Amino acid sequence: MKDLNRDRQKVVKIFFLIAVLILLAKAAHIQLIDSSYRDKAQATAVNKNTIYPSRGLIFDRNGNLLINNNAMYDLKVTYNQLNPNMEVGKFCDLIDIEEEEYHKLINKDFSSKRYAKHKPFVFISKISADVYARLQEHLHEFPGFSTQLRNVRGYPFRNAPHVLGYLNEVNQDQIDKAPNEYSRGDYIGASGLELEYEKQLRGEKGVEYVLINNMGREVGPYNNGKLDTIPVSGNDLITTLDINLQSYGELLMQNKTGSIVAIEPATGEILAMVSTPNYDPNRLTINRARGDAFNELLQDTLKPFFDRSVMAKYPPGSIFKTVVSLVALQENISLANRGIVCNGGYFYKGGRWGCHEHTFPYNISVALQHSCNTYFFTLIRNIIDKEGFNNPSQGLSMFVNHLYDFGLGKPLGVDIPNELAGNVPTVEYYDKLYPKNKGSWKSPTVMSIGIGQGEIQMTTVQMANLAAIIANRGFYYPPHLAKNFVNEAVQIPIEYHTKKTVRIDKKHFVPVIEGMEKAVLAGTARIAQVKDISVCGKTGTSQNPHGKDHSVFFAFAPKDDPQIAIAVYVEHGIWGNSYAAPIASLMIENYLKDGEIDPSKRWVEERMLNANLIEAP
Repeated sequence: MKDLNRDRQKVVKIFFLIAVLILLAKAAHIQLIDSSYRDKAQATAVNKNTIYPSRGLIFDRNGNLLINNNAMYDLKVTYNQLNPNMEVGKFCDLIDIEEEEYHKLINKDFSSKRYAKHKPFVFISKISADVYARLQEHLHEFPGFSTQLRNVRGYPFRNAPHVLGYLNEVNQDQIDKAPNEYSRGDYIGASGLELEYEKQLRGEKGVEYVLINNMGREVGPYNNGKLDTIPVSGNDLITTLDINLQSYGELLMQNKTGSIVAIEPATGEILAMVSTPNYDPNRLTINRARGDAFNELLQDTLKPFFDRSVMAKYPPGSIFKTVVSLVALQENISLANRGIVCNGGYFYKGGRWGCHEHTFPYNISVALQHSCNTYFFTLIRNIIDKEGFNNPSQGLSMFVNHLYDFGLGKPLGVDIPNELAGNVPTVEYYDKLYPKNKGSWKSPTVMSIGIGQGEIQMTTVQMANLAAIIANRGFYYPPHLAKNFVNEAVQIPIEYHTKKTVRIDKKHFVPVIEGMEKAVLAGTARIAQVKDISVCGKTGTSQNPHGKDHSVFFAFAPKDDPQIAIAVYVEHGIWGNSYAAPIASLMIENYLKDGEIDPSKRWVEERMLNANLIEAP
């Protein structure tokens, strides 16, 4: 029995001896060979590194890439990892900076909470791919420096800068409003579609947690990377734009101030939205030269940042006569076959408002064909005086309500920022403008709105939408620039698929459309004819008290199967048929004939391309 106990004790001692030897061997391995445990034991912090997603791409309606992502890099530095004997001159040559700038960038206020010597901070942001490639070959020579990939926007086409928009670095106010979404150094949509669809385009950032030792060096992933997340790319957007039509419109509008908006009537999809003068969007891609370019554009007296398609408020001129016609017919104030005598002008109490020479306007179509001012002064006065000469308020209020139906006097809701409402003069407006103690107002006081002058103001997109309403014989879809997202689960706002109807009987559009067709065939807009295509249009001349009058035109085509509605506004273009009508005609032909222009129209194209209407400041 005693021998058995001795044997057991011997076995236990051997077991413990083996266990001790294993533990000693493991300790020796950890202490002498594998430094990872020692490094992790010395870790004093966990760094949270952001992994930025690719922002959603943007395409035109035909699949052409309008905005892509280009690689850009932030150069970061951890101060206490720097080699005190590093070759500063060589480093500066690699990244194209002076040594004075190096010392300014490296020496931060480490007493503040913003910087710490053991934590990486951005030394230089937005270095180019070329500089990055050159630096990578020598980065091992400069401990403490590292790079972080960022994606910035690139523009394969130099078109549509107002529509597409640009990015900015977030400011503190934007961070405070969305602290879980943005942090210092992030980029955010600042204008155009980039801003309007920021939430869908930006994607979701990823995160990796890294253990950092007391020297600021990375030790390894925290918690084996279990808390890390991968970035989620933004949603790709397909726009309604036809980039070929857009670029052609910008070409025709070079050296001119104004705008073009073209819409697909059946859907409200904007085919082209041109505002000139404009700029190359690549100048505002995020790089180190961007600040100078931005300031230069901001100080340009021609205001290239000003989007005239949705922000400029213009008197529409004679294109507004179509609306006056429709309201007069709908309210039984006039008949389609009514003739009104015109003796070269409209006469009232010794005053004369001129009209150009034309044949007798024996119906409303002929009046539109020749744009008779007398006819539409008469009609607007009939509308306002519907309840009597001394009671203009009711007639004007009725007229204004119809204008609201047409989307006037309020933003249409186009999906880019800063769209303005134009102006519809109401009873309250005129009561304030003409106080009763100074004589008040009557229909002769305000009749200039009957020919699209005076207090009535529209944006170019409202004019194009008006053309779409007439083309559709009484309805429209709100004009918009987003067609759909590639990810079908992401939808564009439902209002862009919601039909809006005006309170005008369909039959009343017939004589108005006939008048617009006659204007192109044998009236004020003959220059707008397109071979083998029935174009319906109306010219306008918008009076300008500060210089040359403006050239206005809107149209749709083909007459019985409208595929494009368009408005063109050329500042200082004088007559509607001088510039706006031929430009619209060329745009229509370009779109409906797949970029082809009839040889007989080449002289018109050349004249538009070569015209310079930019007035000196």
